[in-house]
Amino acid sequence: MMKSKLALLCLLVAGTSSAFAQTYKIEPGHTYPSFEADHMGISFWRGKFNKTSGVITLDRAAKTGTVDIAIDPASIDFGHEKMNEHARSADMFNVQKFPNITYNSKSITFKGDTPVEVDGTLTMLGVTKPVKLTINKFKCIQHPMLKREVCGADASATFNRADFGLNYALNYGFSPQVKLAIQVEALKED
Repeated sequence: MMKSKLALLCLLVAGTSSAFAQTYKIEPGHTYPSFEADHMGISFWRGKFNKTSGVITLDRAAKTGTVDIAIDPASIDFGHEKMNEHARSADMFNVQKFPNITYNSKSITFKGDTPVEVDGTLTMLGVTKPVKLTINKFKCIQHPMLKREVCGADASATFNRADFGLNYALNYGFSPQVKLAIQVEALKED
């Protein structure tokens, strides 16, 4: 009798584990994916995207979660308006034809109750490829002004832009490797 009660309890806990998942909405005023790309082997251009949205779910007890992010490529910002205009053109991000860049998780790896890695897919210029994010720092606190939990992370990845068809100036000796750095903050939904 005791074994059957224990088995039933285990099934109930397993069946309700997703009920413990918390949902967090990306805070666009504190989330700016940035990148570093080679410029003919002589320097690196750094830029960021100013408009990001999305939702993150975390179930720290079950060590599961999801990450769904949308980036507006038209919000690209190199700190140089002529370069921004060129990056929005068909030569590079082609924002008229491809108005979104997305990242969707497949799985999250935890160390204890802290996420440390996200396996997912990046979709850019209509091409979807796997990209793994390393979570370098993760912390949740009670926001002192908003009186809600906020989680923040610093994540990074490296990918080959040519895999997505972003081939501009590769024939001039530009490296296709791009370093991605993401500062993200997300507020727990009520």
